[in-house]
Order: sequence, then structure tokens, then C-alpha cells
Amino acid sequence: MSILKIIFIAFILTILNGCNSKQKGSVEKMHWDRDMCERCKMAISERKFAVEAIDIKRNKTYKFDDIGCAVLWLNEKKIPIDNNIKLWITDAKTGKWIDAKSAIYTDDCITPMAYGFAAYTKETLPKNHHTVNFKTLKKRVFEIEELNTKKVNTQ
Repeated sequence: MSILKIIFIAFILTILNGCNSKQKGSVEKMHWDRDMCERCKMAISERKFAVEAIDIKRNKTYKFDDIGCAVLWLNEKKIPIDNNIKLWITDAKTGKWIDAKSAIYTDDCITPMAYGFAAYTKETLPKNHHTVNFKTLKKRVFEIEELNTKKVNTQ
């Protein structure tokens, strides 16, 4: 094989590798109305409430239609929400991806799975809404799920 062929193949492989690589922890493109929520298996269509959880160690992305689904699924799979998980959520006002762990949440929205939480930054937060942080949100999601389970079991 000539040296030119070797250089050409190496060049092509470098280009292909660069096209497929993404920065660890970065948001993956969402295919609206086609990507499915990992937990409830519904199509992700609401652009104001979408969530991505990225397992940095495995470089694997999980997509959700509601922050409640993300919190519960990660708990069910025994994946701790720590430094190895980068959690992104769309800002309910702008649709831009923001860090879910540092977002400010309102708790009075109609969301895909009825957990009711919408994420904002300090700049986009609407006035006169009750807000919670991520720690409180997690606690409330588990409480909501427990109440829903009790309702189902008593019927």
C-alpha cells in the first residue's frame, strides 16, 4: 500500500471520529415526538419539560419527558444523582438546556406526567410563583409517587 493511501485512510478516520465525538456531559440532540422517555415510554414532545441524564462514566444519555420520570428512573436503576450524572432540563420559558441540579423550579405547572415542576434560571423565573430547589423537588417527586401508588392499590 502506498504512503498516500495510508495517509488518506488516516485522514478519513480522523474526520469520521471527530464527527461522532461529543463532549462528555453535553446535551444530545432531542428528536421531538420520536425519542421515548426511559421510564414511561411516551414520546417526548413537550419542549418545556424535557430532561436528559448523562452518565459521564459510561458516556450514555437517557431522555425523559418530565423531571419526575428522570428522578424516579434514576432511583429505580440505583444510579445516584451525583457528579457522575449530568442532568439537563429545558428552561420552561426559553427552551434552552440548563443544569437541572441548579435550576429553580415552580411547582404549579401542567407537565407531561403531572409532577408539576417547570425549570427556570434566575433570569427567566416568572414573578409571584412558589419555587423549590432540586433537593426539595426530588423529595416531592417521591411523595407524589407514593400517593399515586396508594391510590392505585386502594382501587
